[in-house]
Amino acid sequence: MSNKVAILLALAIAAAVACPCQAQNSQQDYVKLHNAARAAVGVGPVTWDTSVQAFAENYARQRAGDCKLIHSSNRDNLGENLFWGSAGKDWSAADAVQSWVNEKKDYNYGSNSCAPGKVCGHYTQVVWRASTKIGCARVVCSNNRGVFITCNYKPAGNYVGQRPY
Repeated sequence: MSNKVAILLALAIAAAVACPCQAQNSQQDYVKLHNAARAAVGVGPVTWDTSVQAFAENYARQRAGDCKLIHSSNRDNLGENLFWGSAGKDWSAADAVQSWVNEKKDYNYGSNSCAPGKVCGHYTQVVWRASTKIGCARVVCSNNRGVFITCNYKPAGNYVGQRPY
């Protein structure tokens, strides 16, 4: 192998290792993770929607300053899941979606309710049959206070008295 090829190969490997960039935070990552949870309960897939993505990106930028888990207002019939991970880890789409899907253990389909004292609405939004479009965004919080991730869903789910699937 020539020195030039070896140097280029070494630089390419170094760049891939040093820059996580969009690794594990692509549109496909969010869609794949949502669809795996949905398939597990027999719900059809979601697809990426650029208008929902634009809403999520705009809201994530607004939250980057404080990264508080405050839901957006005026969502125009969009559902919403929020995630915050503390500084020190490069939180990814998988971390956010998995945290929402982990609520499945606290959801009782028979009674269509969460276990006492537990939260399961993030999970039910992920698997809400009528929500067929998603858009998500991820920002690093200012002053290195962690990572904020939001996913929005069209149309919204989690209607009182209705089952997700």
